[in-house]
Amino acid sequence: MRRMTRFCLSWSAALLTSLLGGCTSGHALEVKQVLGAGQLYTVATVDLKKDRLELHWLNPTTRAPYHTFAEVQARLAKQGQQMLFATNSGIYAPGPKPLGLHVEKGQILVGLNSARSGGNFALLPNGVFWVRGTQAGVTESQAYRHADPRPTFATQSGPLLVRKGQLHPSFSRSGTSFKVRSGVGVCRDGKVRFAISAGPVNFYSFAVFFRDTLNCPDALYLDGSIAAYATPDRNTQLAEFAGIWTVSR
Repeated sequence: MRRMTRFCLSWSAALLTSLLGGCTSGHALEVKQVLGAGQLYTVATVDLKKDRLELHWLNPTTRAPYHTFAEVQARLAKQGQQMLFATNSGIYAPGPKPLGLHVEKGQILVGLNSARSGGNFALLPNGVFWVRGTQAGVTESQAYRHADPRPTFATQSGPLLVRKGQLHPSFSRSGTSFKVRSGVGVCRDGKVRFAISAGPVNFYSFAVFFRDTLNCPDALYLDGSIAAYATPDRNTQLAEFAGIWTVSR
């Protein structure tokens, strides 16, 4: 019997405004719009005990990189899966190729990058978002090297937005770099939350949103300007990606 999709509507007058929600019977995935400090974000909440979260870069048949949500969606459909949510992974280099660590199904396709200069990726500390079974973490890159959690899926990006409840030391409330931004956090309730801003925000505001509104003590910046997401009824992608996170059933 085919599961039916339910859409949930909720409101919080203080910090949160939920305009759109997607909850599937038997699945915990929830996609909603959330208001934090006057900025609107699309937030996908993933429960690894119920949801299938995966990372895609290379087509396993052709070994060619996926560039779009639509390409990954088509591949999943061939495997009998429906894509419920997708968003871009970390910062990437020409190719397109992930700039830092990229792990798929336990296989390291790109190694950990220890660069100390060169854009947001090297705004240290940076970090790794990793998934292993029902566990997930956001771990500073060198700590990740020493811990070696041997994840099923992982992506490295930077900077770390929040680390053990503390904002990145380089962030300032008065920061003047405003861009559309995407990130991922592992939150106090054990769930993973992806967030994509609807408009330009600076790093400080984005990090505070993860820490104070989403209650995520650890969060990682994924990308800016081209950040996008897709659901069964919406696709905001405007540029190619190297690495796409999906939730599917």
